[in-house]
Amino acid sequence: MSDAMRVFAGECTTTFEDRIQRGHVVVLVKPDRTVLVHDADGYQPVAWLTRPDSLTVEADDAGFGLTARTTERTLRVVSHSLAGRATYPVSEAGVPVGRHPETGGTLVRTRGSVVDLESDDEYPLVSGASVLDETCPQCGLPTMRVERGDVFEVCIDRACDPLDDAVTERFDREWACPDCGSDLRVIRRRGRLLLGCDAYPDCETAVTLPAGVAVGDCDCGLPVFETATGRRCLDGTCDRWAE
Repeated sequence: MSDAMRVFAGECTTTFEDRIQRGHVVVLVKPDRTVLVHDADGYQPVAWLTRPDSLTVEADDAGFGLTARTTERTLRVVSHSLAGRATYPVSEAGVPVGRHPETGGTLVRTRGSVVDLESDDEYPLVSGASVLDETCPQCGLPTMRVERGDVFEVCIDRACDPLDDAVTERFDREWACPDCGSDLRVIRRRGRLLLGCDAYPDCETAVTLPAGVAVGDCDCGLPVFETATGRRCLDGTCDRWAE
């Protein structure tokens, strides 16, 4: 997760579009190549270029020159005197959710993962999961709450307590294929949990197991799920389901 942010400070000339400015500034170069030039006034940069197509930085003990370009814009910063430069590790800032039981590092939830700030170990979360205060009895990491037909609480480390195993134990062969009557099996394909017909390849029926809880039965024989967008048949294309 961690990467480097480069910081340059000094008396510089900044050229951006039709503006030329000179003064003592701090220049931040983010890991995605975004460049921000800050002076002493206010909170907004005097110039910036987000995720440029190209970035060139030339630096030595005497100073630095930086050029960032997109197809339409160019940002150029040239130092006349160098106050300093440094490189610092950075990571996505997330919500603290505990400490790693082995490294002692702070665990933070980012957009789709839990990250250990000490080791940079990353634990990708299942889509729609919420991280709980409880810890896994096996490894001590936090657990997550996931809805996949039922409510499951599993470890954020999928190698420790796989969600697939819990869903399989609960729903494998629970329902019959609406097309041929064979058992529906829990499978993972292309990163998604599916219920696929046991008669495959003779029958290719497969439906995605949605993020929700089974609350009833559809006229087609498949379960009805309560999801964030309302109730629906397990088969999203079913024309026999009516509210």
